[in-house]
Amino acid sequence: MWLIKRNLLQMIMEASKDSYPREFGALLRAEGNIIYEIALVPGTIQSERYTLFYMYNKPIDFSIVGSVHSHPSGVTLPSDEDLHMFSMTGSVHIIVGYPYNLDNYRAYDRSGNPIQVDVL
Repeated sequence: MWLIKRNLLQMIMEASKDSYPREFGALLRAEGNIIYEIALVPGTIQSERYTLFYMYNKPIDFSIVGSVHSHPSGVTLPSDEDLHMFSMTGSVHIIVGYPYNLDNYRAYDRSGNPIQVDVL
C-alpha cells in the first residue's frame, strides 16, 4: 500500500487550484512506500484538456515512482491518454479533481486499476 504525506497532497491541491482551469501535472517521488515530494518536468505543457510531459526532460531519478495530475472537470477517472502515460511512468498515479480538496483524489496502478493511497 502507498502512503502520501498530507502536506504534499495539500500542496498538489493548491497547485491544481492555481493552474485552474488548466491541468496541473508532476512526477511523484517516494522513499519506500511513502510519497514525499513532486518533481516538475521542464517544458511541461498545461491546457484545459491535458498535461503534456516531455519525458526526455524527466530527471534521471530512481525515487520517481509515478505521476500526479489534475482534472479540472472534477472527474478522477483516467482517460485513454492517461492510461497510456501511466504505462510508461511508474507504478502509482494520482488524479486530483476539482474542487481540489483532500477528499477528491484517486490513485491507479500503471494499468489503470484503482489502488489505495492513504494520507500520512
